[in-house]
Amino acid sequence: MKQWLKTLCFAGLFSASALLAADKITIQPEDAIKLIGKPGYVFVSGDSETAFEGGHIKGSRNMYAHHLHHADIMGNLHCEPLYQCPDHAEHYISGKGIKNSDTIIAYDNWRGPNATGVYSFFKSFGHEKVYVLDGGQDGIKALDPNQKIYDRLKGEKRKLKKAYKKAKKVGDKSKMAELKAKLKELKAQMKQVEKKLLVQRGKEKHFKHTHYKIDHNKMKPELLATTEEVYKAMKDILKNGDKSKYVIVDARSMTEIIGERKMDNVARGGHIPGSKLIEWKNVTDFDRKKSFRTKTALKKMFEKYGITPDKTVYAYCQVGAGRGSEIITALELLGYKNVKVYSGAWDTWGNNMNLPIRR
Repeated sequence: MKQWLKTLCFAGLFSASALLAADKITIQPEDAIKLIGKPGYVFVSGDSETAFEGGHIKGSRNMYAHHLHHADIMGNLHCEPLYQCPDHAEHYISGKGIKNSDTIIAYDNWRGPNATGVYSFFKSFGHEKVYVLDGGQDGIKALDPNQKIYDRLKGEKRKLKKAYKKAKKVGDKSKMAELKAKLKELKAQMKQVEKKLLVQRGKEKHFKHTHYKIDHNKMKPELLATTEEVYKAMKDILKNGDKSKYVIVDARSMTEIIGERKMDNVARGGHIPGSKLIEWKNVTDFDRKKSFRTKTALKKMFEKYGITPDKTVYAYCQVGAGRGSEIITALELLGYKNVKVYSGAWDTWGNNMNLPIRR
């Protein structure tokens, strides 16, 4: 009997691992849905606290990508190029109830940037088992049978409310009473189904504090770029143009790139001279509601901009973890090796008056 249980447990672990073995970066909703609530698998939302409260995968943690980047008032990272100093990151991750042995599945609504911010954060600290949910929580909602029931009931509720208003307008008290009873019954049904939904509303739960430890020998700061590295690349690009071995990608919106819009009280608007302006939306598949376009489409797009595997690529946005990490993760999916998120990003560059900018 004991042997049979061991075999069953091993088989379960093997099957769960197999779901994550495809490209070692992403996991599809069809596979991720099987891991919700499974011990050793933690879903982490990279969306804002407000978005999380509006809907999140059951049991998940909230780590807003934009807030993973810790810098002083001048935009300088405390432990460049790391998003946070290791001791602070340990405390922060432990507070989320995450263990070193856990497999992290990072997600956002479905667009990708905030999920890749969480992915980049954990990867840089050497956490090996981290994946991006390609299609996000919307992909899970689309597969949840209880969600379909809930949405149907919600539609029925709207119709009943409309009918109730119509009956009230003409003063049909008998009809009003009938509809009111039906609404009450419907709300009770919805309440029961709501408890079973895989994507739920509400604040993040409190999790038991763990003792997450970052092994300094396993950290991967080489996945991130310092301001000095990017400055060196910029000078080479300005000197050699397209023949440079470096590429700097600005993943922000055009209003930010031209300096019209400034975020987080950064001193200057604009972009790093020599940057290729590729907004993160070029990576996301809006037609299929996937975090990434197909590899064929991504390859064609990057090559159009002269971004080939032989180049060293740096991508940035406002804080690195988010739109910048979306670009870099897409390149990793294509097998590019020399790619880095500029973690200081515009928060650092835009505040440093000694660094050149373009508008």
